[in-house]
Amino acid sequence: MSIKNAVIKLLGVACLLAFNLNSFAQTSFPTKPLKIVVPFGAGGVADLTARTVAQKLGENLGQSVVIENKPGAGGIVATDTVAKSTPDGYTLLLMSNATAVSAGLFKTLPYDAEKDLIPLSILGTFDIAILVNNDSKFTSLSDLLSFAKANPGKLNIGSINVGSTQNLAAELFKSTAGIDAQVVPFNGTPAVMTALRGGQIDVGVEILAPVLPQIKGQALRALAVTGDKRAAALPQVPTAKESGVRNLYAASWNALAVPAKTPKEVVQKLNQEIQNALNHPDVRKKLLEMNVEPLPSSLQQAADLLGSETKRWGEVIQRAGIQKQ
Repeated sequence: MSIKNAVIKLLGVACLLAFNLNSFAQTSFPTKPLKIVVPFGAGGVADLTARTVAQKLGENLGQSVVIENKPGAGGIVATDTVAKSTPDGYTLLLMSNATAVSAGLFKTLPYDAEKDLIPLSILGTFDIAILVNNDSKFTSLSDLLSFAKANPGKLNIGSINVGSTQNLAAELFKSTAGIDAQVVPFNGTPAVMTALRGGQIDVGVEILAPVLPQIKGQALRALAVTGDKRAAALPQVPTAKESGVRNLYAASWNALAVPAKTPKEVVQKLNQEIQNALNHPDVRKKLLEMNVEPLPSSLQQAADLLGSETKRWGEVIQRAGIQKQ
């Protein structure tokens, strides 16, 4: 055998070996349980979304997927934990609006979410509602806007803490509608609802899921939702766009991500299995019951969402004059 032929043969063996190793990596992952780090406490919409998807994802992968709740600090601790974890696909992050908001809200962060994470797939979106007390004189969003424009500075809009999705949605509503109103922050949803029902504020902006029982019990009235379409749970309630605030869009969302250097084949496998989980009828049913619209996505769609939301909420923070923390 000539030297040339021997070299060609060796190169062929090397390529075959590399192909087999790559195939082995694809078929062997995972070989142990996975973990999803959730930057919120147990029992909330984000946590329940993660648990619903994790159960089916684990079945699809043949390994358990456990949830680790790591709330606090605007999700920074949880995000940093995952960004700095071993990039092998076994540690995932539940991303949310907070991931995007943090980039514009904090002076410095120990990570760059767009560079240090790979978004795997969007999980779903959930509605934000513009609410009033059921006895309010405002029976429509048009009524509320007419009052606000005729009485500059007199409308009080309640939300949870400054920099939260709800707070920024309230600021976005105010600027998009072109009204002069006060956005009043409270420490948590119960405080906002108490103030709204007690007449201390005129209107509240809150994620729909936790206040849905009060709406259905006729303690509160939803004037509009701020998503692209009407909420499945409240089909009679119009969108803000239908009510005249044409450029208002604000919805909360969740997605899953892994550290940036996770192998491509592992990333692709996780993306596919997450999509499979979200498309399963039982998972879809459970998420829709929580007012979460399942939204399985490609890797590019997930990355585009994080990028666009980071840019958009950064601009809202700047326009609202919110000081960086």
